Amino acid sequence: MAEIATELVDAVEALLGAGVPVRITAWDGSTAGPPGAPGIVLRNRRALRRLLWQPGELGLARAYVSGDLDVAPDTDLYEVLSAVGRFGERPDLHHPGLRDAFGPAGRRALHTALRAGAVGPQPAAPPEEVRTGRGRAHSRGRDRAAISHHYDVGNDFYRLVLGPTMVYSCAYWAPGAKSLEAAQEAKLDLICRKLGLRPGMRLLDVGCGWGSLLIHAARHYGVTAVGVSISTEQVDLARSRVAEAGLADRVEVRLQDYREISDGPFDAVSSIGMAEHVGAVQYLTYARGLYGLLAPGGRLLNHQISRRPDRPGEPYVPSPFIDRYVFPDGELAPVGSTVGLLEEAGFEVRDVESLREHYALTLREWVANLQAHWSAAAELAGRGRARVWRLYMAASAVAFEENRIGVNQVLAVRTTDAGASGLPATRDEWLAQARHSSDRPRSAEPADTDLGDRPSVR
Repeated sequence: MAEIATELVDAVEALLGAGVPVRITAWDGSTAGPPGAPGIVLRNRRALRRLLWQPGELGLARAYVSGDLDVAPDTDLYEVLSAVGRFGERPDLHHPGLRDAFGPAGRRALHTALRAGAVGPQPAAPPEEVRTGRGRAHSRGRDRAAISHHYDVGNDFYRLVLGPTMVYSCAYWAPGAKSLEAAQEAKLDLICRKLGLRPGMRLLDVGCGWGSLLIHAARHYGVTAVGVSISTEQVDLARSRVAEAGLADRVEVRLQDYREISDGPFDAVSSIGMAEHVGAVQYLTYARGLYGLLAPGGRLLNHQISRRPDRPGEPYVPSPFIDRYVFPDGELAPVGSTVGLLEEAGFEVRDVESLREHYALTLREWVANLQAHWSAAAELAGRGRARVWRLYMAASAVAFEENRIGVNQVLAVRTTDAGASGLPATRDEWLAQARHSSDRPRSAEPADTDLGDRPSVR
């Protein structure tokens, strides 16, 4: 068959009623598609077979993770993801159904697939793909399995991607933050200031990761702290880092589900990038549990990725790629829903800050780290898993940049019985909270969050 790429492009455009958004190079060396468009490479017939069996996001993900589909050498992955994402949202795009399969465009597409040798049994999914776990969604056992899939990849792998801070959430790119490490330090400090931490206070960090916030809060704000996680590898490394920092007498790290914490009250609670794992059916339980663990006047800082609200009558469907490869059972909620549930649990919500652009910058830094250490990362986690992480972080960066998802820090308080919040009268006052120690970096100073003056990152 001559010029496979040309026949594929012609058949797809006839079926969808729109020009393809990428330039396609097929396994025979032929290329077709809009000149100057970002390019993809179909390395074999199996790539096309994956797309025929699972049209859309899941088929593309399987083809990329397996290496059957790749980005052209002269193309940036971000460009491909942005072009494909915009194409999928076009209102004029025709979505063929069963009836179309028997029409002229459908018959032409089938004929092209047959000639290309792409019709055949469904290829096995890459081994990195997981099916939904056993048991009731968001039961403790199923949550442990889901968390293990994502976080127990290997601490050395995460160190390559995240850098020395080992912070796996959105950094805070204040003016003057010239590196990922400085931006992550600024984010940790921002959280501590929003919580109003002072010496002698007791902090609970729910989903504490590798312990970075615990160490920062104890070292610089003089608190005693408890961190919980259900990732064995995270807890092991967090305990080691706490001991190396000389803080074992003030920081405790537990392998524990948030639903099992019973030793409140705490003066402050942080939940940074953890609530996405809770799920809609458990969110009110989560919010009420944290409310009950706070002393009156205590503050909660809930840092959580959000999605755009659903259109009326449209059910929420999680990304099949994210669910199968990255965060099994993970769910995103609109920020308004999160605020409403926190209020229903008894909290007074005092502040909501969007850090959407900050997360896009952070993810691009993580992708750059992964690329810079690609051979080592592939050896540590496996080539397929490394490709999963590259795809999910790059796609997430584009989604944040194009406002398909967001991230918000919600500051809430458990008021006293008399209704007192204990917060200063203005936002500037409570953000001006000083460190206990004297080594506060300039990048952590309160500042306008306008990113326009910040030096560009990789």
